[in-house]
Amino acid sequence: MEQTITQEKSKQRDHHILKVLFEKETADFINGKRMLLFILLMALITVTGLYAAVSGLSDAIEGGSSSADFLFLKLFTVSANSIPSYNSLMALMGPFIGIFMGFDAINSERTEGTLNRLVSQPLYRDNIIIGKFLAGIFITTVMVFSSGLLIAAAGILATGIIPTGAEAMRLMIYLCFCVIYIGFWLAVAILFSTVCRHAATSALACIAVWLFCAIFVSLLAGILADAFYPVGGNDMESLMNEMKNYYCAQNINRLSPYYLFGEASATLLNPSVRSVNAVTMTQLSGALVSTLSVGQSVLLVWPHLTALAALMLVAFAVSYVSFMRQEIRAR
Repeated sequence: MEQTITQEKSKQRDHHILKVLFEKETADFINGKRMLLFILLMALITVTGLYAAVSGLSDAIEGGSSSADFLFLKLFTVSANSIPSYNSLMALMGPFIGIFMGFDAINSERTEGTLNRLVSQPLYRDNIIIGKFLAGIFITTVMVFSSGLLIAAAGILATGIIPTGAEAMRLMIYLCFCVIYIGFWLAVAILFSTVCRHAATSALACIAVWLFCAIFVSLLAGILADAFYPVGGNDMESLMNEMKNYYCAQNINRLSPYYLFGEASATLLNPSVRSVNAVTMTQLSGALVSTLSVGQSVLLVWPHLTALAALMLVAFAVSYVSFMRQEIRAR
């Protein structure tokens, strides 16, 4: 009985310490000068995406018979005058939010000597890195939902389009997807901050990973797919390899979080997308022209969401283990 009471008190104490560290990390970030940079970055993404949506919405309405449906969601997908859409900007610039938030989470405190003071306190070491990660996720959630809801409100005022319940649900799921996507890059940034001694080194390593995922994975996918399943000729083998070439390149591309997010967000924000894979003429034969419900679209992108969440947790788990195994000496 006494042992059970002691364990309960220990758990309550750990939760209290984690809450205090979470509040400390959140307050430090909000009161820091870096917060202004994130506000400017999110404001740039929001204003640019809204301008592109309002400017190109009339063209989207005239684009086809089904384009008059789900106009509210087009606020996040329409681009105009070479200005990318909000979704494209989030896929491209979102990783920088996570990277800049966590690239110096550990090594800066180690350099300044504050990490030694934290470790010397009567608390478990894992509460430090967990508190930093949770604070980053919380700030990311607030910023992403504020940006998305601001675009929705401004779009309603500018166009008079009232969203339906299905459209509002799709938007909420999409914003949650954005949080997980940025959270993955936050976990990667914390990982490099734990492994690298200097903040500049960890920032460069994170940017290198982002460049590889955003640019070079697609190039490697095309090269490897052409090497394994060559196409381009008129012989029967080349014709048979076309579908294999496409699937090979697609599977390699799906190793990149950038591609996973882009494919999933396009499916969520466009109910007319009925498949994330290639559709043959045999499958189209006899199919009815219709849009998918919210649940059916979520089923299509559920593997993408699971993969992104798993990548985020794996990156954080590696940084967690690395941080727990490191020796922190007082100066």
